[in-house]
Amino acid sequence: MTTFRSRLSSMRSRRVILACDYDIGRPNGTAAGGAVDAETALDRIVCDIKSTAPCLCAIKLNFHLLLPLGTETISCILDAAHQHGLQGIADIKLNDIGNTNRVATDILWNMGFDAVIVNPIMGPDSLRTLVHSAHKNEKGVITLCHMSAPEAKTSYEMQVCAGQNSDVPAKRMHEIFLQWALDSKADGIIVGATFPQIIRDCATNIAGQKEAGSDAVPYIMSPGVGAQGAEAADAIRSGSDYVIVGRSIIQSSDPAQAALSLYADVVNGLS
Repeated sequence: MTTFRSRLSSMRSRRVILACDYDIGRPNGTAAGGAVDAETALDRIVCDIKSTAPCLCAIKLNFHLLLPLGTETISCILDAAHQHGLQGIADIKLNDIGNTNRVATDILWNMGFDAVIVNPIMGPDSLRTLVHSAHKNEKGVITLCHMSAPEAKTSYEMQVCAGQNSDVPAKRMHEIFLQWALDSKADGIIVGATFPQIIRDCATNIAGQKEAGSDAVPYIMSPGVGAQGAEAADAIRSGSDYVIVGRSIIQSSDPAQAALSLYADVVNGLS
């Protein structure tokens, strides 16, 4: 039996996750712009996976790629990733009632995905149930903690009280989300590379859990490197385990070289 966590860990020397954030359906799309026609998307994406795979541990497919391409094409993309030993992550920020979550993840697993990114605002009980179900299928769950966009401060750093009459001090939303991830034994958390102090805070908390004997703490996965201005080495030094990179690679005229450069930055961050 292998778990998503163990499969990802086996590729830990490659800490780059490729975000396949192609613009699908734009006419006359060019490689430099990251835009592809839906009919030729499969060949382009598989080609990019093949050329960048030596630097990657996983690929991430977002909603805007899943919707226009459909089950068959997505399964082919995931097959190509698996042939290179890469994990496939569905980035749909899943957040719904238990039955909907179960049906959605069953479909994702049948398509070939290895993990799903979810929104923990669904609540700790629903999150725990979702993680338990995924682990029974040897799949993974990655929860949002703090996103990379500048406006993420508005919500993820919001002060939240446990209840109107509660004596528990207010906490920032991302602190609550981290605790729910720890309690549910989620496999990873998303923390934007554009917020290095948040990464450091989460890494310190997770390290404390390890010292206390927890054997199932989440990995920190950080988007926002490259196009959003963050540096891979800085994210790794701050405590990220993996960086998620999309446009800097897929919009490059030479994706393989761009991925190699990002990989070198990660190695630099570890030194």
